Amino acid sequence: MNNIRRAYSAQRRGSRGITLLETIVVMGIVAILLAVGIPSFLYVTTSNRIASEVNALLGDLQYARAEAIKEGQNVTVCVSSDGATCKAAGTTAWNDGWIVFSDVNGDATVDAGDIVLHIQAPFTSTDTFTASNTISSITFNREGFASGPAGFAAGSLITLHAATPATSTTRCLAVTMVGVAATLNASQTANGFTCS
Repeated sequence: MNNIRRAYSAQRRGSRGITLLETIVVMGIVAILLAVGIPSFLYVTTSNRIASEVNALLGDLQYARAEAIKEGQNVTVCVSSDGATCKAAGTTAWNDGWIVFSDVNGDATVDAGDIVLHIQAPFTSTDTFTASNTISSITFNREGFASGPAGFAAGSLITLHAATPATSTTRCLAVTMVGVAATLNASQTANGFTCS
């Protein structure tokens, strides 16, 4: 019995817990790691979201151009929040969503007989995605050339800003009349456009 008591007493003396100093040191290390890690994590998540949003429109423009060439008829991409109709001309908020549709008569309006090929839902974030020259639709003809409303004569630049605008999170999508679309980072220039 005495041996059991001695073993129990020795075990109790060996496991005394952690001290206040050890707790404070661990809390300090955790605070430093959080102070370094959280801003980096926020930058990465914002950057990935911005890239995903701009690439969604780029992909749909490339898809519309390919469909126009393949089908030999006009295909339009326009701002649409309901997934069925285009918003009024001059509406430049592409973050409201858009649709890709076969546009037989090329009037940038979903008419009877036009088929909606793809629907992009409105952004769930508060990012803004606006065209520089009031472009609310882009139509590709059977040769793959792009056209749009009156302001499209030289093409269009659609700029994406995060909820809190910053140079590091600004992306642009430049579309030319030839039908070429390119993504740009802030201050980059392509096809006669400068992203800002």
